[in-house]
Amino acid sequence: MKKVFLILLVLILIAAGYLLWLFKFRSGSRGPSGPPPVPLAVSKHSDAFNQSIQTMLNAYYSLAEGLVQWDTAAVSKYGQELKTALDSVKIEELRKDTTGIYESALDPLGNARSEASNIIANPSLDAKRTAFNALSENLRLLFIISRYDREKIYWQECPMAFGEDQPGHWLSRNDSVRNPYLGINHPQYKATMLNCGGPKDTINFMVVK
Repeated sequence: MKKVFLILLVLILIAAGYLLWLFKFRSGSRGPSGPPPVPLAVSKHSDAFNQSIQTMLNAYYSLAEGLVQWDTAAVSKYGQELKTALDSVKIEELRKDTTGIYESALDPLGNARSEASNIIANPSLDAKRTAFNALSENLRLLFIISRYDREKIYWQECPMAFGEDQPGHWLSRNDSVRNPYLGINHPQYKATMLNCGGPKDTINFMVVK
């Protein structure tokens, strides 16, 4: 009788151990699964400033694509949107920084606004591209001075934008090339020079927590 009791006790302990293991297994006690959490990006600027810059960049990228397409109507439309966005940039938010970036950022922002007006006013795509090049240079300065940190921006260069040895530049969200100076309907090259050029530099002040 005592032997039967011991056998039953051993069986009960084995069954209890199995049930405990099964419960832990199903409740995920083996540790975390799936990809690790992505670190959160932390901005030194206000949401108002960042949102106004994002709106401006969206208009800029649409303008660049209009130039790629040789679409005068799209260039004029997005040039106007860009000018409105530039006029609405919350530049005063930079006053909160005590290192003087507000004062330094005023000139490139003002120049960018002037070049956006030139893009709208000039009827020819050649003149619009010349203004676009100067606009891009000033926006690059603005992002570097303000240390814009919401995304990585690529500084692209076309070595023959205005002739064999006259480069042009533009900003891009990625490192792939869609050349706004030669585009897809160039009178001589057609679309063969769409990918002419490449990244010259990056603007990247993103900080992860």
